[in-house]
Amino acid sequence: MSEVSILSSGRPRSGLLAVALLVLLEAVLVICWSAGFIGIRFASDHAPIFLILLWRSLVSGLVLLPFTLTVGPKLRREHVLPQMLFGALAMSAYLGAFALAISSGVPTGLVALITDMLPLAVALLSWPVLGQALTTKQWIGSFIGLAGVLIASGRSINMGDVPVWAYALPVAGTLSLAMATLLLKRSPTNFMPVHQKLCIQCLSAAAIFAVFAWHEGGVAPIPEPGFIGGIVWLVLVATIGAWGLYYLALRKSSPARVTAVLYLSPPVVMIWAWIMFGEPLSWAMVFGLAVSLVGIIIVARAQKPQAEIATV
Repeated sequence: MSEVSILSSGRPRSGLLAVALLVLLEAVLVICWSAGFIGIRFASDHAPIFLILLWRSLVSGLVLLPFTLTVGPKLRREHVLPQMLFGALAMSAYLGAFALAISSGVPTGLVALITDMLPLAVALLSWPVLGQALTTKQWIGSFIGLAGVLIASGRSINMGDVPVWAYALPVAGTLSLAMATLLLKRSPTNFMPVHQKLCIQCLSAAAIFAVFAWHEGGVAPIPEPGFIGGIVWLVLVATIGAWGLYYLALRKSSPARVTAVLYLSPPVVMIWAWIMFGEPLSWAMVFGLAVSLVGIIIVARAQKPQAEIATV
């Protein structure tokens, strides 16, 4: 009797611990994901945007390369090629699209809003890719989260005189990341450790960014503290940290929940920019952050139990 009671009482505790660890993982993910915007803003004062993206991806891949070759299963061609595709979709297209949009004059606030529609993009593509669809509660939570982002970021939007095609760039990048997220969930290479996936994807993205950087003016790094510091920040926090946690979160949860959590990134970016750069922080931003949190909670609670424990 005592053994049974101990076992039964241990299950809720282990379940509560798993939930707490997942929430902690998602909180750190939001911080690291937001760090990418801050790092790019800082480094863009010292170098062209595609040169920054090139060295961010290249250094990240080279840092991970020794571990990729020595820790984990032996790399095979049939395993590497799908990860190269994910690198093109999840990193090159996503990062390059929103960076090019900003450099073309699209307001940063609007770009952040569009890229944070990722849960809606995942929902849009889930049926044809995975044969799944969001529940009514998940749709409601996603729209509430989006409303919070609009409240927090809306005042920063200023359309201005920008080519119409530039506004399609962050939309295309967001759809690209959503497609990569869903394809990764069903990929036969899901057994690969996160560091191997990330290394291959970073090096693949670097090869693509090198073409744009060369067209932009050159691929040589700029020997200035600002550029070097920005690249170090982007490599350690925004790439290895953010993308590593992103893929780890996908192993512990579903694409809908993980992408819904990223709704918090624009408000976090605003708070971070207020602390680091002294940018204005209004009560609308704080309220939008709270609304986004409500939406995320609704999405999380509407999660199907089997999706919560799905692993990649």
